[in-house]
Amino acid sequence: MIGKDDPVNVLGGVLKECSQDPVTGFFRDGHCNTCAEDQGSHTVCALMTAEFLAFSKYVGNDLSTPRLEFGFAGLKPGDQWCLCAARFLQAHDEGCAPQVQLEATHKRALEIVPLRVLEEHAAPV
Repeated sequence: MIGKDDPVNVLGGVLKECSQDPVTGFFRDGHCNTCAEDQGSHTVCALMTAEFLAFSKYVGNDLSTPRLEFGFAGLKPGDQWCLCAARFLQAHDEGCAPQVQLEATHKRALEIVPLRVLEEHAAPV
C-alpha cells in the first residue's frame, strides 16, 4: 500500500475535499492527496473553465474528452479537479490558470507553485 503524505493544505490546515463528482485525486479519493509515487504532483484543486480545458488539450493533456475505458467521463467547465502543479503553473504563465480552492490544495503544491501565485487565483470562499 502506498503511504499518503499528511493531508495538509497550503494554508497549514486540514486538507479539504476537492471533488467527489467527478471523483478526483491521485488516489481517486476526492482529495488532492499525494505521495512520493505521484510523479505529477496532482495537488492543486482547480475549478475547470472552458479556457483552461482548451489550453490543457492544446498542450497535450485532453481532460475534456471522455475516456470510458478508464472510467473517465471527461471534465466540463465548473468541475473541480486535482491538477498537476506544474500544469497549473504553466497555465498561470500563459495567462489562463483556473481558480483554485486553497483549503483543498495540498501543501506539496508549494514545491512547484509559489503561494502568492495560488493566492492570485484563489476562488472566493
